[in-house]
Amino acid sequence: MNIAILDDYADVVRTLDCFSLIAHKTVAVHTDWVSDLDVLADRLKDAEALVLLRERTPVGEALLERLPKLKLISQNGHVPHIDLAACTRHGVLVSATLTSRPSYAAAELTWGLMLAALRHIPFEVEALKQGRWQSTIGRGLRGRTLGILGYGRIGKVIAGYAKAFEMPVLVWGREGSRSAAEGDGLTMAKDRDDFFRRCDVISLHLRLNDDTRGSVTADDLARMKPTSLLVNTSRAELIAPGALVAALKAGRPGMAAVDVLDHEPVFGAADPLLSLPNALCTPHIGYVEIDNHEIAYGNAFRQILAFEAGEPIAVHNPEVLRKLRA
Repeated sequence: MNIAILDDYADVVRTLDCFSLIAHKTVAVHTDWVSDLDVLADRLKDAEALVLLRERTPVGEALLERLPKLKLISQNGHVPHIDLAACTRHGVLVSATLTSRPSYAAAELTWGLMLAALRHIPFEVEALKQGRWQSTIGRGLRGRTLGILGYGRIGKVIAGYAKAFEMPVLVWGREGSRSAAEGDGLTMAKDRDDFFRRCDVISLHLRLNDDTRGSVTADDLARMKPTSLLVNTSRAELIAPGALVAALKAGRPGMAAVDVLDHEPVFGAADPLLSLPNALCTPHIGYVEIDNHEIAYGNAFRQILAFEAGEPIAVHNPEVLRKLRA
């Protein structure tokens, strides 16, 4: 089977242990990101199996109609970037493993961003290299209130880290999140306004969908303390367009640490957040960690082998599978 792997930005796929599962096959690994449909279609014209990593490249009708040899799209995780109906029309099976395992890598980065922002670690590292000594004064985490917006798998892990750092936790979210958090003995905010006013650090852990898109508003941010920190390692689109940049310029919250940006990937520092001194930004690396990659790519490669063996797994459009077996 002719396999194409897209968007391996760091060129690491070939170094993974799980790559041995498909190393004997015809595999093309692409390390750059391509947005031009003509270039992408030409690159993938011979692909029979396409391996994606999360939402780095969307797949829809316009691309699928130009890939007549494609039989399988394989990846790990949810598939909001894949047009399942279009895949079904073109007879392309979509396999994607969904697990209950939290992304510990994303949770760890979330905590790292909190520490880095509040203690000004990147700034002080650079200042020291430039010959300066102790340029800022930071804030610690102990005793400060951590707000978790969305108490799901990652939010639960973050709450555990907060306990180790002796931070009181305040939770807000949908009824399911609040019930789960109360069941774990955590404190609920009285209401949404109370949540944004009281917390010293707020971390977003919501899944992006039609209900949550833009759900963190300019009014929410304006209620935060001028000393507070907003952390977002989930999705940039959870925050209303332009609201975070405007809020940081206005000083509420005082800081933001984000791993997600509005239009990814970002080249040439072409995002307004990157020009703000009170914004600490990383290039969506929350899930970019060796163990996480072994799991994600390993699942994708095993799905290819299962498809070749005639027993596809983790299928998201079973209509195609029924046609294949007819």
